[in-house]
Amino acid sequence: MKGGKSKTKADTTLGVRKKAMESKKSKKAAKDPNKPKRPPSAFFVFMEEFRKTYKEKHPGNKSVAVVGKAGGDKWKQLTDDEKAPYQAKAEKRKAEYQKNMDAYNKKLAGGDAEDDESDKSKSEVHDDDEDDDGSEEGDDD
Repeated sequence: MKGGKSKTKADTTLGVRKKAMESKKSKKAAKDPNKPKRPPSAFFVFMEEFRKTYKEKHPGNKSVAVVGKAGGDKWKQLTDDEKAPYQAKAEKRKAEYQKNMDAYNKKLAGGDAEDDESDKSKSEVHDDDEDDDGSEEGDDD
């Protein structure tokens, strides 16, 4: 008896958890494909070069984890002077990203407001026409 009761309780608990997980997933906003991608950090700028050199030295290596681990170790060993060019490239990309985001946000703020109003007004006008047509026919009879 107790086994049966606990089993149904577990089933209902799992059902509640599944519903909670589904609602969390559905609440997440869809990503805009036109939104600029975030710029890489200095480490990732370094890794772009490091991957090329590592693949040249180790052409048989297929493991991404090994390359990442070796790159991380190498990055830790670099001095601040050696990291400076990568940090400068990262800052340059960050500034470019900021310009792109400003342009994107202006376009988003300016373009969407007009589109929403025009779509809304079109649907309201269309709905009003149908209501007027229906009420006129009903009044004539």
